[in-house]
Amino acid sequence: MSTVPPTSSGVLNDRIPPGPLAEKWQSYKDHARLVNPANKRKYTVLVVGTGLAGASAASALGELGYNVKAFTIHDSPRRAHSVAAHGGINAAKNYRNDGDSVHRLFYDTVKGGDFRAREANVHRLAEVSCDIIDHCVALGVPFAREYGGLLDTRSFGGAQLQRTLYARGQTGQQLLLGAYSSLMRQVDAGTVKIFAQREMLDLAVVDGVAKGILCRNLVTGEIEKHAGDAVLLCTGGYSTVFYLSTNAVNCNVTAAWRCHKRGAFFANPCFTQIHPTCLPRMGDTQSKLTLMSESLRNDGRVWVPKAKADKRKPKDIPEAERDYFLERRYPAFGNLVPRDIASRAAKERCDEGYGVGPTGVAVYLDFADSIKRLGKNVIKERYSNLFQMYHEITDDDPYETPMIIYPAPHYTMGGLWVDYHLMTTVPGLFALGEANFSDHGANRLGASALMQGLADGYFVIPYTLSDYLAGVKPGAVKEDHPVFAQLVKETEDQVAKLLSINGQRPSGEIHRELGKTMWDNVGMARSAESLGKALQDIPALQQEFWKNVKVPGQGRDLNKALEMAGRVADFLELGELMAMDALERKESCGGHFRTEYQTPEGEADRQDETHTHVAAWEYKGPGQKPALHKVPLVFEVAKPSQRSYK
Repeated sequence: MSTVPPTSSGVLNDRIPPGPLAEKWQSYKDHARLVNPANKRKYTVLVVGTGLAGASAASALGELGYNVKAFTIHDSPRRAHSVAAHGGINAAKNYRNDGDSVHRLFYDTVKGGDFRAREANVHRLAEVSCDIIDHCVALGVPFAREYGGLLDTRSFGGAQLQRTLYARGQTGQQLLLGAYSSLMRQVDAGTVKIFAQREMLDLAVVDGVAKGILCRNLVTGEIEKHAGDAVLLCTGGYSTVFYLSTNAVNCNVTAAWRCHKRGAFFANPCFTQIHPTCLPRMGDTQSKLTLMSESLRNDGRVWVPKAKADKRKPKDIPEAERDYFLERRYPAFGNLVPRDIASRAAKERCDEGYGVGPTGVAVYLDFADSIKRLGKNVIKERYSNLFQMYHEITDDDPYETPMIIYPAPHYTMGGLWVDYHLMTTVPGLFALGEANFSDHGANRLGASALMQGLADGYFVIPYTLSDYLAGVKPGAVKEDHPVFAQLVKETEDQVAKLLSINGQRPSGEIHRELGKTMWDNVGMARSAESLGKALQDIPALQQEFWKNVKVPGQGRDLNKALEMAGRVADFLELGELMAMDALERKESCGGHFRTEYQTPEGEADRQDETHTHVAAWEYKGPGQKPALHKVPLVFEVAKPSQRSYK
């Protein structure tokens, strides 16, 4: 196995083990270096974020005996965004004997991502998927079961079988509670220490190696220094750059972005996912959008009227005057086409004037046929919590009238570039879960985010971190190292600058303007023209921010306005890179849809000859254009082909 750092000699090295695809992960584990159990307590591991990836990693490493510090931006590790993931988690269990296998899960994932993911990483993910389920059952996660006692499964988009396991209520919440219980067991054992209401602000890099973090106590405002032998970034995605997204309002990019500025390459930032099953925007005062589970597409049928601007109530529109456009365009998959395809199809219908609801920017998700076929009690058994939530928010009863849905920003396939070890281009800095550029490619299949977070935390990082730490002297850098003092000074200078501007516009207002620019120009459909506009508007908005932002209060105190201002500053820089990356990628693939690159049928037109690569961006300093590194994708098993769901 290669022990060469990922950026040796300035060349990105993905460090994928040699040998047949199905044997790579086992071969890696067989040859990875180990840390003596008695020595593990000498190593301090900093885990930033306590969602599924962070909580599972911290608990697994604590159980192994490492000294773990876990940091959460919330008041409790239970409050990660994964609680909003209703639908389920994928695994190749094949309980239904309907043809699933590790290979099929691997292939569906690569195909669903439009052949823009690394084969080795995806196959590893598929391999450990079954272990995740066994582990979570052992932790007490209450997965639904069918009459024979086996775990129940449902279908999700992009697959022609039922591989998605789920729990009553919200699957993500139950999985998070399982990881949380495992985490708190290690807290009680003394191997993990929780630092709540902390926001990571910077990365300490000593001689090119990650050796600690700087964070802000969100209650007192105090700047804290934490040294460690490795840093694990588990801080989720960045779709809140759109301002309105399905993510919790606290979700941000600051930790990842500050690491990017310290040498971690940012990969495929333009790969963002628009989720097709969300509540439409209701007004200008919203701070987030509500996600409805993709599992609803198992029984709900998506349609619009065949007549433009048809304002009749849905019950008054006869079957012959309804366009079930997903079933019409994709008969083999129907309503269960992947998210990127379903989202664009809905947008196309609305753009052509067939949209429904008060704004005309929505489509129907109708359960009438399923209720008639299966009975109301069956539908209630499957989706009662989702139907209740929809009813509470909209005051419409989905048992009686169709839901109104529209796509919304949800997940980001881009993130910090990592090698097979999950290490970034900064040795000692690892990125797990949605924080890395993912195992999904240009689009993520539904129910696979939970799978990746738990795979990275429970089953990958224990091996790869051990391999790294085996060559590291524990405790070589302490908090009194000069690099920490320099980081504190730089952070305090930025805080002072933000507080001194004393402009007229709150950071939230500027963030909302950025979100509109991103949605209009870097959203579901992009063009050279729209991206060029974004690259004019965003720098102008950056100037407006640093000239006219209003941040009241003090630095050394509880100050939500200061928190948000720092995050918006990072979003402004990220948004520019996203537009730059989208302009550079002259093709359509998955969630990245350039209108200049589409087939006659309106599907994504990949340019495999020129763009079968990962785009990894290197930060070059303030005001400097970042450097683009293209890391080739090699397909030995899943040969790229034009995606078809027809």
